[in-house]
Amino acid sequence: MGLDATARRRWFGGVVLFGAVTMLVCGPTVPQGRLNRVWFVLYWLICFVFTGLAMVAAFRDLRALQQRTRQQQRELLETTLKQIETEARTKQGQPRGHNGP
Repeated sequence: MGLDATARRRWFGGVVLFGAVTMLVCGPTVPQGRLNRVWFVLYWLICFVFTGLAMVAAFRDLRALQQRTRQQQRELLETTLKQIETEARTKQGQPRGHNGP
């Protein structure tokens, strides 16, 4: 049972966002006193990368959602137009009411 592209994209975004938030919350307390300058900068660089990845995943999900919405609107319009056309043809084939006895 595999995940579709939307589920994978959202899971990935959620995981990297969780990582970024965890690093952000723990950043001022955990590594500040224990890391030298290089590792401290590297820590925040990784946090920044996680944040960037979460943003990229969110934008890709937004773009995919917009494309899916456009496709569904197009299909709905086509279905509605076909239904109207079918109803118009059936009405043309029906005899009109009589005016006499």
